[in-house]
Amino acid sequence: MIEELKTRKGFIAALDQSGGSSKKTLVNYGINESDIKNDEVMFNYIHEMRTRIITNEYFTDKHILGVILFRNTMERYIQGINTVKYLNNKNIPTFLKIDLGLDEECDGVQLLKDIPNLDEILDNGIKYGVVGTKMRSVIHEYNEYGIKRIVDQQFSLAKKIIAKGLVPIIEPEVDINAKDKKNIESFLKTEISKQLSKMKKDEYVMFKFTIPDLSNFYDSLLHYKNVVRIVALSGGYDRDKACELLKGNKKMIASFSRALLEGLNINQNDEEFSNTLKNSIEQIYNASVKK
Repeated sequence: MIEELKTRKGFIAALDQSGGSSKKTLVNYGINESDIKNDEVMFNYIHEMRTRIITNEYFTDKHILGVILFRNTMERYIQGINTVKYLNNKNIPTFLKIDLGLDEECDGVQLLKDIPNLDEILDNGIKYGVVGTKMRSVIHEYNEYGIKRIVDQQFSLAKKIIAKGLVPIIEPEVDINAKDKKNIESFLKTEISKQLSKMKKDEYVMFKFTIPDLSNFYDSLLHYKNVVRIVALSGGYDRDKACELLKGNKKMIASFSRALLEGLNINQNDEEFSNTLKNSIEQIYNASVKK
């Protein structure tokens, strides 16, 4: 599995919008906000949208290397088959979003909220068949103390995840509008390198980064044998801009969320929906692979 994640061509589809971002996602998808009356309705709509994407003829392992899900989707069913198993049947491995949201900003960053039931979340993911996890924190400004706290927290959790036999995707997002973005990325990479140098070669991790200001900036992290893949978040860029920037990073592949869903609408007929999704998948794949 590790070798396949390292070498197979494709990108990771981030279908992990949860409580905080689901409503906006649905509004962008063409659902009236007034129709989203409560969480149950919201998550039903979300699952219907994801089902339409995942079952589409163009959503295959030819382009999709993996999918990030959140718990509600992981535990639901598609055409009578559990979502994780359905994706496994398409030869697409799954990663579970495990974070419970972000703390308030402090020292220029937003740490992950505490995850008191981490073992239970991980064991549940293993039961369903996920191969890894994902956790997102955010860096807003250049503050060395704050960035160190982000990296320490991410790696502390990563070690617990690795001990369960899973591959963590570490996501220290850098705000694309941060004033000192280039300096933040430089210090962030230095701190990550320090952590990686302490790890064993078989303690596998992946990274999900904001596309850096300097092209190919994170490539050197792949010299560590335990780094499986480096993927990029779209970070607020539209799909065209995100793909343009990604093409300048030779060893980075996409893990887009909002950019992947761009243009999809609940009111599209099957042909319109399929064509829109096909174009999105091919554009993101090409930006990830054909450089």
